[in-house]
Amino acid sequence: MRNEEHINKVYGGASQRHPDRPVHGCAFLLHSPLFLLHLLCWPFLILSLAACHYPRPDLDREGMSPRTRDSLACLYERHYTWNTNLEVLADSVPLELLPIKNTYHTLRRGDRVVVAEFAVHPKDTVDTVWVKLAHTQEVQGWVRECDLKRDFVPTDSISQFIHLFSDTHASYFVAVFALFVAVWLLRAFRRKQLKLVYFNDIDSIYPLLLCLLMAFSATVYETMQVFAADTWEHYYYNPTLSPFRVPFILSVFLTAIWLFIIVLLAVLDDLFRQLTPAAACFYLLGLASSCIFCYFFFILTTHIYVGYLFLAVFVWIFLRRLRLSLRASRYRCGRCGGKLMHKGVCPHCGAVNE
Repeated sequence: MRNEEHINKVYGGASQRHPDRPVHGCAFLLHSPLFLLHLLCWPFLILSLAACHYPRPDLDREGMSPRTRDSLACLYERHYTWNTNLEVLADSVPLELLPIKNTYHTLRRGDRVVVAEFAVHPKDTVDTVWVKLAHTQEVQGWVRECDLKRDFVPTDSISQFIHLFSDTHASYFVAVFALFVAVWLLRAFRRKQLKLVYFNDIDSIYPLLLCLLMAFSATVYETMQVFAADTWEHYYYNPTLSPFRVPFILSVFLTAIWLFIIVLLAVLDDLFRQLTPAAACFYLLGLASSCIFCYFFFILTTHIYVGYLFLAVFVWIFLRRLRLSLRASRYRCGRCGGKLMHKGVCPHCGAVNE
């Protein structure tokens, strides 16, 4: 009885407004800070305990040729191996024709090469590992591994997207944010109503969930950069869109990316049903700016280990908004699908709901 009285007191007599529903302690638990703390700590505990690295290949398997064994060992240690295809990023890259000194072949931007051989030069003070690259049968040569990682990118489209996003995201952020501010000022000057995520939001929980997924993805990404950099480098050279058969932390990251895409489709569906096309486009611009801000904010704060606290606060804000959204609308119109506080005439289409 005491639990029911306390729940009714906290939620303003929710059991009286819904006499046909039994009163459970789930809502009370969801409102409890202690429960939320445990709920938020468990994912990070699982992340810390689970494997965050690719498994070491079984090099003692019977029937494996020495070439295959060496290739797998190289793939595990260096994240790329023989026959890996690369593309030149720099304006020009010299390939040394070792063992002949001061003789080069020059590669240009966009040229594609394949890894042909490895060599170790212990006396080299810059980098002891050299890699032989082949562009054609006639154009082959050697580069240091540090130069290879700086001046080349894998030819896989996912790897190239990762490099493009990592290399130019700051300029994209500035451009989108500047455009958002310009349109904001223009609409404010004309004194039109402005829709913005969370503050003057549409009747949907999906935009805030989209920002939360972006914040979560950025946190997981920076966690990999700080605690499992080798895992991300291996993924960069051997990418996949599947969240299966990859280390757990990568599986979480890829799952969050897929959820982000699904929620984005839900946002578009809700947005263009509630707003005019012009207002919807402006809202999308503001939503994009919010997501980019969340990305940068959680990247920077996770790097100094306080991003996890901010993410916990963000999750609490989302759960609170979700609870209010579920309480605000018990019914939906049978004709237009609009949310209703109670049965009767739909304020959106005028249909009678009984």
